[in-house]
Amino acid sequence: MEEDQDFLLFIKKVKEHTSIDLALYKEAQMKRRLTTLRMKRGYHTFVSFFDAMMKNKELFYEFLDRMTINVSEFWRNPNRWELVESRFIPEMLKKNRRLKIWSAACSTGEEPYTLAMILAEQGALSDVHLLATDIDEGALDKARKAAYLDRSLRDVPEKYVTKYFRQDQLMYHVSDELRKPIKFQKQNLLVDTFDTGFDLIVCRNVIIYFTEEAKHVLYQKFAKALKPGGLLFVGSTEQIFSPGQYDLEPADTFFYRKKGV
Repeated sequence: MEEDQDFLLFIKKVKEHTSIDLALYKEAQMKRRLTTLRMKRGYHTFVSFFDAMMKNKELFYEFLDRMTINVSEFWRNPNRWELVESRFIPEMLKKNRRLKIWSAACSTGEEPYTLAMILAEQGALSDVHLLATDIDEGALDKARKAAYLDRSLRDVPEKYVTKYFRQDQLMYHVSDELRKPIKFQKQNLLVDTFDTGFDLIVCRNVIIYFTEEAKHVLYQKFAKALKPGGLLFVGSTEQIFSPGQYDLEPADTFFYRKKGV
């Protein structure tokens, strides 16, 4: 019981000091993940771990990293990205060259750079507003640095590796052509207001970690952020079972279109 109170107090303190509401994440997964980190760092209680996090920025970033599960790759689930490249982006560009695209919970940047590759290949990158956001400043720093191990590139088409990356020993560096147009910024999806008028929102492999209530709120917010006819692209375990309640309809597997066009 004391252990439960300790974790509840930790949740309360984190929310008060950071606006991150851990109660909106699935508790068993979150508690297990954070307990492992706390014990690894040598803290006997969550409250003592929290106090240490407030004094040690590196520990706080490690907490965020563990909480947000920064597992990302370029072209993750390649057949879905091929659909973005061959069908959805060309359809959008026929109607409007000045697209507004958002990579939400972008982690360490592989997803927005994948979008940038697709747009660059179609000669549209310089015309597009491309936003990438995440709650974790440590992940955003890595995204801005744009240097990756080869394992992150395993699904990137070979012609794009050659064209858009520079290899330096073990690291692959993303070209300036892809880096410069992307606007990276910090954002808490569950708390912050969203911009509107997006043609495409990509939010993949993140929503699965939230409670059903939090998912419902997020899908509502994403739907409002899309322009009529705009697309929401979700992860392979994140099907929306009743999209109509959010004014969305299936466009393909893991793609949902906002009604109104």
